[in-house]
Amino acid sequence: MRRRVRSHSLSRRMAWWGIFIVSAYLCVALITPLLVKIGFLPEANGGLENPIYSAPSIDHWCGTDRLGRDVCVRTLEGSGVALHVVLLAVLFSLIVGLPLGMLSGYVGGALDRVLVLLMDTLYSVPVLLLSVVIAFLLGRGVLNAAFALCVVYIPQYFRVVRNQSAQVKSELFIEAAKSIGAGPVWIIRKYLFGNVITSVPVLITLNAADAVLVLGGLGFLGLGLPESIPEWGNDLNMALSAVPTGIWWTALYPGIAMFGLVLGLSFLGEGIEFWISGLKE
Repeated sequence: MRRRVRSHSLSRRMAWWGIFIVSAYLCVALITPLLVKIGFLPEANGGLENPIYSAPSIDHWCGTDRLGRDVCVRTLEGSGVALHVVLLAVLFSLIVGLPLGMLSGYVGGALDRVLVLLMDTLYSVPVLLLSVVIAFLLGRGVLNAAFALCVVYIPQYFRVVRNQSAQVKSELFIEAAKSIGAGPVWIIRKYLFGNVITSVPVLITLNAADAVLVLGGLGFLGLGLPESIPEWGNDLNMALSAVPTGIWWTALYPGIAMFGLVLGLSFLGEGIEFWISGLKE
């Protein structure tokens, strides 16, 4: 009993820390463009007249990169870019994976076998490898990066929702709805959706945390967003040759920013999962 109480307390603290961290990143993403617009912060691609690889100072809190751009501003604006791309990717994958999973689990038969085979094939490919292939074929860009991430996470939503739908469709209330003449679309929308949606928030936060890392990996490999867009993976790629020479600041701050967002989303996901499991009990 005491161990269970400690587990409850830990999960609650993780959830609150997750909310705090993610909210802080959202605030940074919203406020930074306004501060740049009023001139309080320099532009992310401006300052080309600045000295290159300038160490952190009062003028440039996090130093400058190889083009003289302010590392602090690029890191702050990278929050908005990461949240934008990850939100699009998670939203696209949810829109596709959720209805496909419910349809496959409820209908069954040949349709289910075909969809399961397709999704299992996608799921068997390593996440970063699949996203690299798609990003290479589509080219660099915000929507292209979001689509590359979207395809990676569709199978995960499909598998979770499909398994739950297959279990729920045998429940008595589903049989009762069929007996009064309710059609498949009505049953899926009215009865199935509400019972399978509870596991989706956890998957969203955990996928979002993973997507931040995959997006950073694409940028690091030069396949994510254009170099002009302040994105943490791009900045880490540009810092790769500078760090061995002692120019540590070009990689440290984007790396810390990426780690913090992943940590916050992971904490939030774990907290939501424990909260949902408590509701089910």
